[in-house]
Amino acid sequence: VQLQASGGGVVQPGGSLRLSCQTSGFTFSAYYMSWVREAPGKGPERVATSDEKGVATSYAESVKGRFTISRDDAKDTLYLQMNNLKPEDTAIYYCRNVALGARGPGTLVTVSS
Repeated sequence: VQLQASGGGVVQPGGSLRLSCQTSGFTFSAYYMSWVREAPGKGPERVATSDEKGVATSYAESVKGRFTISRDDAKDTLYLQMNNLKPEDTAIYYCRNVALGARGPGTLVTVSS
């Protein structure tokens, strides 16, 4: 099982980024998938979760209305569109398959002016 996040970078407050998580080694379309972040000095925070079909989604209150989780089952890829970014969104972001206990290396998002 492999999960590889990408798309992080440095962005100014109010900016946008789109993260991708390429997966392999399991039947992607059969599982809920989540994005999780870890900010400096803080514990992990589940940011967003998608059901197997990308129909039912849920978000942390801190990102609701700004972030959108989506998936492309044909590409075995999970996405996170992040808009109106704030400095407090600075963190390492990674995707996770809770059922399989799998996560991959993250991608760093830095929001700074």
